[in-house]
Amino acid sequence: MKLTFIGAAHEVTGSCHVLQCNDKNILIDYGMEQGVDIYVNQEIPMAPSDIDYVFLTHAHIDHSGLLPLLYARGFRGQIFATKATTELCEIMLKDSAHIQMFEAEWRNRKAKRKGEVLYEPLYTMEDATGVLTHFVPCPYDTKLHITDGLDIRFIDVGHLLGSSSIEVWINENGEERKLVFSGDIGNTNQPLIKDPSYIEEADYVIMESTYGDRSHGSRPNYIEELRKILKYTFQKGGNVVIPSFAVGRTQEMLYFIRKIKEDNLLPEFPDFDVYVDSPLAVGATTIFQRNIEQCFDEEAMELVRKGINPIGFRGLKLSITSDDSKAINFDEKPKVIISASGMCEAGRIRHHLKHNLWREECTILFVGYQAVGSLGRALLDGAQEVKLFGEEISVKANITKLDGVSGHADREGLLQWIGSFKNKPKQVFVVHGEDTVCDSFAQTIEEEIGVKATAPYSGASYDLIAGEWICIGTKKYIEKKKAVVKGNRVYDRLLAAGQRLLTVIRHNEGGANKDLAKMADQINQLCDKWDR
Repeated sequence: MKLTFIGAAHEVTGSCHVLQCNDKNILIDYGMEQGVDIYVNQEIPMAPSDIDYVFLTHAHIDHSGLLPLLYARGFRGQIFATKATTELCEIMLKDSAHIQMFEAEWRNRKAKRKGEVLYEPLYTMEDATGVLTHFVPCPYDTKLHITDGLDIRFIDVGHLLGSSSIEVWINENGEERKLVFSGDIGNTNQPLIKDPSYIEEADYVIMESTYGDRSHGSRPNYIEELRKILKYTFQKGGNVVIPSFAVGRTQEMLYFIRKIKEDNLLPEFPDFDVYVDSPLAVGATTIFQRNIEQCFDEEAMELVRKGINPIGFRGLKLSITSDDSKAINFDEKPKVIISASGMCEAGRIRHHLKHNLWREECTILFVGYQAVGSLGRALLDGAQEVKLFGEEISVKANITKLDGVSGHADREGLLQWIGSFKNKPKQVFVVHGEDTVCDSFAQTIEEEIGVKATAPYSGASYDLIAGEWICIGTKKYIEKKKAVVKGNRVYDRLLAAGQRLLTVIRHNEGGANKDLAKMADQINQLCDKWDR
């Protein structure tokens, strides 16, 4: 019974943990790294084809974004996630694949002109579509039997529609252990979705620490703050551009704007338009409306019962096609533009920044976490000039943020969550935080909660029966990673196919001799064809 830490170890993105028990290999999340990576993530310690299950905490790309790559490399197991997470991944993983393929096409146009080696996308739309067939939608608050000696339960953690903490019960050779993976712990009193639920017991807890070193402070009046920003910008004749995560934060912004319009809080500009320029955000909004009963909080439900759409209003315009998107910047009226990605790393938001950053009358309003190394973080930190589509753009617009708007619990919220365990865990493993935050929050848990806590590095492995480290893991800086990952992705895919073949062969041990002989002949024929 072993737990290995792979991603989001002393980093905020790229969540991935490996659980091995009862001869089963299990991933908890397999997310994409976003922003600048500091440390090398160790490789998953088995072939993807040997992974039996994935337990997914929620749909954000830094937790789910490498699942299509896992499929491309031979994974054919089951992915357990909540119903809403499954629905969101249906659009988010396809969107991620589209971005991968679009980037490859863009790079290859330049590479062909220079005579350089062509760039292969990380994964394709076929990979995203393929992995989606392996999802198993699960309800909240129901204990599920996965296989002998392994049960799980999804608990609403209030971070995103469908987000969860995952309780895992293991019985191996008469030894029982309970693990809790926190996922991303939600902030309280968010619009639309419910507050986090709390768990009372576990032997081991793996928990996030994104805001483990800071407080969101007293809850601001989001609607009033947003009203002031809109009025200030519209009076100057500018646009308010909101880089926003398509899933979650966009719907919250629509909730606030609906309230401003409904209560006529901006009488000087009663008919201002709001563009949601993201097919992903439009699809996500539809999924939000399909999961009202399971996921919406009481305030939002009260509006629904009155026949009011909590995230719809007059003047809301949904931009789907690229032509729709381009037309937005030819409209000279002051307006709100909500576009993804939330950290400005990809997507249509970069086009809107190109058209609005240099205009003194405009405002760029950030409403979510900006990872170190991201374009969004650079703008918040005061960059005077940024490069977009090969062009240097002067930053003249007002750069600001809506303080307190966060889908993550702050230091106090995190301590409340871990402090809710009535039976104190044997050990807390702190992950999903910036380098020094992981260490400082682990120390905070020990001092204020009285539970042993540590922040492992990638590659660290822990024996859950003996209660001791098998491998400590080490700091390996990203420069070393570049030398490791540089290579031919098509060849890597072929190598993964070979590893999957070995997995299939092992699964057929004990089969009928006639079938085994037929398989051997087919493999040899393939080898004869390609052996060089």
